[in-house]
Amino acid sequence: MAITRLNHAVLWVRDATASASFFTEVLEFEIASTVGDGAGVFLRSSADAKNDHDLALFSIGADAGGPTERRNVGMYHLAWEVPTLRELLRMHERLVASGTLVGMSNHGVSKSLYAKDLDGLEHEILWAVPTELLDPERDAVTTAPLDLDAEVARFGLDVAARVTA
Repeated sequence: MAITRLNHAVLWVRDATASASFFTEVLEFEIASTVGDGAGVFLRSSADAKNDHDLALFSIGADAGGPTERRNVGMYHLAWEVPTLRELLRMHERLVASGTLVGMSNHGVSKSLYAKDLDGLEHEILWAVPTELLDPERDAVTTAPLDLDAEVARFGLDVAARVTA
């Protein structure tokens, strides 16, 4: 297969500069560059500074409509991976503190938190279970409530996530 991973995502937002604060302050991205007077902000994950940008935000104005409703054509969410359950727990604390956490799911193969940014766009922050630790009976792909304490007890805080790239 020629495609190996998502290189970057681009989002139309009401105010790129304001929206960038969610990514820098809550998800710990860093600003790589900007264009125009708030017209665009390019960000990269502080965990993967090799890419020139992982996310671009472009302003389309305060009067722009909200994100599409479920079951309509459009983006549902972007998924951002963390390397350990320790980092997932840390992100959980940050999302709760910022008031942006909207859900938590155990997908069997991954453990996921969900947050909404300033424009109501949803972002998944996930830890991918290492392939060698998957239990076919216990870890079928599903959506169930996530018990972070139980997952830490099962896997530990510092087991490296499955490599997905």
